[in-house]
Amino acid sequence: MSTHQFLTAKSTGLIERDINGDVLWTWSYPSVSDVDRVFFTQKCRLGTPENLVPFLFSQRDRSWYYILSGEVEDTDHLPKVTHVSIVLVTKDFNPEKYEILCRILLRKYRKSGNPASLLESYLSVLTRGSCSTEENGRFSVQDYDVKRSYANTKLKDFILTYGMESIIVYTALLLKKRVIVYCPENQLPQLMSIVRSLPALVWHRQNWDIAFPVVEIEDSEVDVLKETTSYVAGVTDASVEGRTDLYDVFVNTSTGQISIAPDAKESFAMGKLHKDIAKHMVQCAEMDEATEEQIIKEISKKTTELLNNLRSLATETEDGSHVIQLETLKERKMAAATESFLFSLAACEGLVEV
Repeated sequence: MSTHQFLTAKSTGLIERDINGDVLWTWSYPSVSDVDRVFFTQKCRLGTPENLVPFLFSQRDRSWYYILSGEVEDTDHLPKVTHVSIVLVTKDFNPEKYEILCRILLRKYRKSGNPASLLESYLSVLTRGSCSTEENGRFSVQDYDVKRSYANTKLKDFILTYGMESIIVYTALLLKKRVIVYCPENQLPQLMSIVRSLPALVWHRQNWDIAFPVVEIEDSEVDVLKETTSYVAGVTDASVEGRTDLYDVFVNTSTGQISIAPDAKESFAMGKLHKDIAKHMVQCAEMDEATEEQIIKEISKKTTELLNNLRSLATETEDGSHVIQLETLKERKMAAATESFLFSLAACEGLVEV
C-alpha cells in the first residue's frame, strides 16, 4: 500500500465552551504543547461564538491545521457544553479530506460524550487509512486525491473580479513574490477560498506550501512570514496594507483593488507579453461554460509555452547544464520590462547560473 493511502495527521484535540462561557482545551492525542493549545484555542473562536467559523484551515510550523466547530445539540451527550471544536494537525494540504474526517470524528464524540470513541476512529484512519462511519459507510484516505483538492479553486471568480489586473498576482507567483489578500473578518470562508486558489495560477509547481489562508498579525505569525521568501497569505486586518515590509502585492477584496508595494514596482513593469497573458486569462474566465479545471489548464498551457520559449534561449555550459544568460536576452532587443521579467523568471525556475 502506498504512503498516500495513509493519514499524515500529527495530532488531534478537542476544545469546548461550557455553560459558564469558559473555553477549555479538554483532550488531545498525542500530547499538544501549551503554546499550541493557546494558539488553537484562539483560532477556534469559541470565545466569541458569534464569530464562529464552521471550518477553518491554515498553515503553521510547516504543518496544516484544520478546525471544525459547532454548537452542541440537545441530542448530544455533552450536557455542560454549548460549543465544541475539533483540531486536526497534519503534514498535508487537503481541506476536503480533513473536513469530512473532522465531521466523522466530532460526530462520534458528540454522540458518545467520550473521546475514546473519537480516538478509535482516528487511530483506525492513522494505521489503516480508513474507518467506518455512522451511516454504515466508510471513510477512506485514498478517496481524496490531492490534485483534486488543488483544483478546487475559485479562479474564475477571482479573474472576473480583478480583470486584467489579475496578471499582477500571476506575475507575483511566477516570480516567487509575496502576496497578501485582505478580507473582513466576517468573510473568512471567502478569504480561505481565495488564498487556496491562487497557487493554481502556477500549476506547474504544484506547491501549496506557499499558502497561508488565515494569518493574524501577531509576533509569532509575522515572524513566520518574514522568514518565508514567497507566499500567499490571508489577513482580516485592513491595516496590514500599510505594512509594505510584509508584501509585494496586496489584494483588497473590499475595494476590489490590487496594489504593488513601492519597493516592488520595478519587478512588475508590464510589457506586451503580460498583456497577452492577461487577455487570455480574462477571455477564459468570461466563457460561461468554462470550468475551474479548464481555466487552470488554459493558464497552465500559457505558462508552459512561456517557459518553453524561455528554455529555447538557454545556452549550454561546460558541465552540460542549460542556463539563461542576460546577454542572450539583450541580443533579442526586447522591451526592458520583458527582458527583466524573463531573466527573473529564469532565476525562479533554476535556469540562471548561481
